[in-house]
Amino acid sequence: MNKIYNDAIVSKLSRYFGISPEEATKEQMYKASVLAVRDILTTKRKEFAQKVREQKEKRVYYLCMEFLLGRSLKVNLKNLGIEDDFREFYENYGMGINEIYDMETDAGLGNGGLGRLAACFMDSLSSLSIPATGFSILYEYGMFKQKIVDGEQIELPDIWLPNDEGWLVQRQDKAVKVRFGGHVTEEWENGKCSIIYSDCEEVEAVPYDMMISGANSDAVSVLRLWRSQATLKFDMNLFSQGKYLKAVEDSTMASTISKVLYPADNHIEGKMLRLTQQYFLVSASLQTILQTHLSVYNTLDNLAEKVSIHINDTHPALAVPELMRLLLDENGYSWDDAWRITVNTLTYTNHTVMPEALECWNLDIFKLRLPRIFSIINEINERFCAQAWKKFTADWDKIGRMSIICDNQVRMANLSVIGSNKINGVSALHSEILKKTVFRDFYDMYPERFTNVTNGIAHRRWLCYSNPELAALLTECIGNGYYTNPEELKRFEEFKDDREVIKKLSQIKRNNKIRFIEDYKSKTGIELDPDSIFDVQIKRLHEYKRQLLNVLNIISIYIKLKEDPSIEMTPHTFIFGAKAASGYYHAKEIIKLINCLSAEIEKNDTIKKKLRVVFTENYNVTTAEMLIPASDISEQISLAGKEASGTSNMKFMINGSITLGTLDGANVEIREAVGDDNICIFGLTAQEVNDMWNRGYKSSVFYNRSETLRKIIDALYAGFNGESFASVVNYLLFDGQFPDPYMNFADFDEYQKAQEKLVNLYPDRSEWQKKCLVNIANAGRFAADRAIKEYADNIWHVRPVK
Repeated sequence: MNKIYNDAIVSKLSRYFGISPEEATKEQMYKASVLAVRDILTTKRKEFAQKVREQKEKRVYYLCMEFLLGRSLKVNLKNLGIEDDFREFYENYGMGINEIYDMETDAGLGNGGLGRLAACFMDSLSSLSIPATGFSILYEYGMFKQKIVDGEQIELPDIWLPNDEGWLVQRQDKAVKVRFGGHVTEEWENGKCSIIYSDCEEVEAVPYDMMISGANSDAVSVLRLWRSQATLKFDMNLFSQGKYLKAVEDSTMASTISKVLYPADNHIEGKMLRLTQQYFLVSASLQTILQTHLSVYNTLDNLAEKVSIHINDTHPALAVPELMRLLLDENGYSWDDAWRITVNTLTYTNHTVMPEALECWNLDIFKLRLPRIFSIINEINERFCAQAWKKFTADWDKIGRMSIICDNQVRMANLSVIGSNKINGVSALHSEILKKTVFRDFYDMYPERFTNVTNGIAHRRWLCYSNPELAALLTECIGNGYYTNPEELKRFEEFKDDREVIKKLSQIKRNNKIRFIEDYKSKTGIELDPDSIFDVQIKRLHEYKRQLLNVLNIISIYIKLKEDPSIEMTPHTFIFGAKAASGYYHAKEIIKLINCLSAEIEKNDTIKKKLRVVFTENYNVTTAEMLIPASDISEQISLAGKEASGTSNMKFMINGSITLGTLDGANVEIREAVGDDNICIFGLTAQEVNDMWNRGYKSSVFYNRSETLRKIIDALYAGFNGESFASVVNYLLFDGQFPDPYMNFADFDEYQKAQEKLVNLYPDRSEWQKKCLVNIANAGRFAADRAIKEYADNIWHVRPVK
């Protein structure tokens, strides 16, 4: 082992725990290792930052409400190329490196695909030596820790920080203040306007920096996480009067901002907190960005030339008025100059076409919480509408759709488009849908602003680090160039007729299944069959992602097996992983359905040999790193036109799973990459979905003509494991004006046929693995490295540091 690393760990154990390596527990060894690695990263970061300053390269600042990082020790050791040194050190003291890795908790900083994409992009930004900083909030309790009790999701606080705070470097010297509420007045003197705040609430934003290493790179990026606290943390006067709770009330209220990711917003307090969080993130981050820029250039005139600030989804949309506020109020720019700088500095990625995710805020709440920001947005809107009026004379409907303020709401997506110089979707299909529907009016006005960058994944993490046996086979066949140039994976396709390679692929998949099975058994006591089909759907629980369609098919299989348990079939294990938002009743009901169906099947010793249903509790990145390499079928079955891109489809693909999906999101491009023979596509297209809605979709029509669906509905009424699911029946057939709004019944027959096609193919292991190999070989185009290069060249206009 390199003596430098040996001495670093020994020093940390002695300094922080007062022990030698011989005395250390696994937890102490883990924490000492984190501190040692953090020191390495901090030194590299200092050197890289110096190069950035010297070369005066343009910088990227990436604002996102979440970064789903997972664990960091393993990735950093591998990226730095020092894993073998640390492994040797642990083994010298009777510990395995995986035992040390298991001491780490997944960072509670994200939830779903948005956060995982942001984490992948940070990895690629460092690996490609692009100067970048990410900004988010230091959520003390994550979103929540999911617990399944009697089949139902229970939300518990995700207490992750005590174990992982070693990765964070507190920067109290970089703290800033953020204002909320109160009153704003203008005072004019000598022709200059000053903004005066009164009775406002002032919160301190304290940054904590996490270093993000790159692979084979000198670059280290920073993820800056903001923690909220009161400027006056403790009122001694009130405490002395015996008003103990009142003495800490301000401190408690201020710290609430950074407690939880995506607090429930089905009440006014939740909506207010979410808006507060978004402005807190944006204001603190932009203040820091401008301070950093001024320290180098002593002017903001060249901000757009040297800085690109990226709005990732609509959560950080308040970057538009906040940058205007800082330029106008704090730095004395005229409106026209401030607006020019703002638009040329900001860029925006849209991640959804779902109306509820294109955030809108109640006007009264907005005015109350952010009075100065509202006045700026109001001015932006008036000027924009005047401009739009000139271009689309007398078209009030069009201008109304484009307006930021309308129907007593503030529209964040419209604000983002109007205030950014580039707007991109995240798959070819999604970007076209944006131009034709969601942002059609804006595309008419600003066609040059719209572009596409298809999402990508951190292929080193999801292939090389999560599936080391497959990575070893790839290196044996094509060399290790794919590690830094993922497009080289294409050369692996030359081996699709090599029997020995196909045999090895099959064995690697089985080994990965056994690894997952052992982990799952250690947590639940349940042992799964490695020779069964692992059919996996791991996504946020949402109606449009159609976990329900998957469950309807499983119920159909279960009914057939109950009617005739002797049916010959390849054993089939359906695996789900998902969290439902705490206030999302229908999504939570689907989780309960999955678990109750699973519990009933587990009681039948005959049926469970052929059919299993698994719900992985508290699904996270670490679980995914074990489950995805073990999967056979990748369920990507959203209603066409609703999924922007997806990234789990790419992770499954690069690990040799076959996609079963609709023509939605990046599935379209995956089909282009692998060909029709190596993917299983079913269901309505986006255009057919629109046509069916326009004609008047009625789920009852499909129900009445399908005996299978009628049996499924009867089974839902009767229930599973003692629980009736009449609520699901009502959702599918009777609820409101549009039962079954995501067309589960319309796609059901085609979905069943697609399932049967894959099930029938699976026993031919050679042919199955050939298709898996083609997927692996064509996954390089879906790497985050490719996506970041496109952002750098076409959107941010930044270059790697030499």
